[in-house]
Amino acid sequence: MDQDQLRPRIRAGDPDAFAALFDAHARVIHRHAARVTGDPSLADDVVSLTFLEAWRLRAKVAPEGESLRPWLFGIAVNVLRNSARAARRYQAALARIPPGEPVPDLADEVVERSADAEELAAAHRALARLRRPEREVFTLVVWAGLDYAAAAEALGVPIGTLRSRLSRARRKLRDLTAQERQPSPPRGQPRADRLPSVRQEREKTS
Repeated sequence: MDQDQLRPRIRAGDPDAFAALFDAHARVIHRHAARVTGDPSLADDVVSLTFLEAWRLRAKVAPEGESLRPWLFGIAVNVLRNSARAARRYQAALARIPPGEPVPDLADEVVERSADAEELAAAHRALARLRRPEREVFTLVVWAGLDYAAAAEALGVPIGTLRSRLSRARRKLRDLTAQERQPSPPRGQPRADRLPSVRQEREKTS
């Protein structure tokens, strides 16, 4: 469908236009949500909520312009923010429930069989330690592949702001990801940073 026709039809609430919008962008929104959350099932919900919200906000679509992908990504970012808050409330509620019988955890087996899974897990842990604005700009530009203009439009920030956030995010992630990849010391073995203090204690008692 021609972009010149799509925007007016979206604004008018044309179901066929929305079907075309969904067909064109649902997969990339789902891929982005799955990478950000690490949960394909949750990504399904993010896609559904993104397009429901797009329908609700259809009158705010600019009459003229190019691809509607940045607009959809902007909605998806807000949905992901709300999902993260809901997940934190859910985890807090679970923490108040007395523990039940232990259940075998198969996640470790999957990670051990896949180096890619370990890389992604390390990236997720590192991303979680960034400030939210830095995390969002990184996932949109690097993971989702949006150009600077589209990502800036999705986040509602100037391109200069986006560039500076991305630069900070990349710099921090290089260090954080390297830290996350470092293996933990075997049980019972002191960490390297504690060895000097242990040695000093032995010298005092000798």
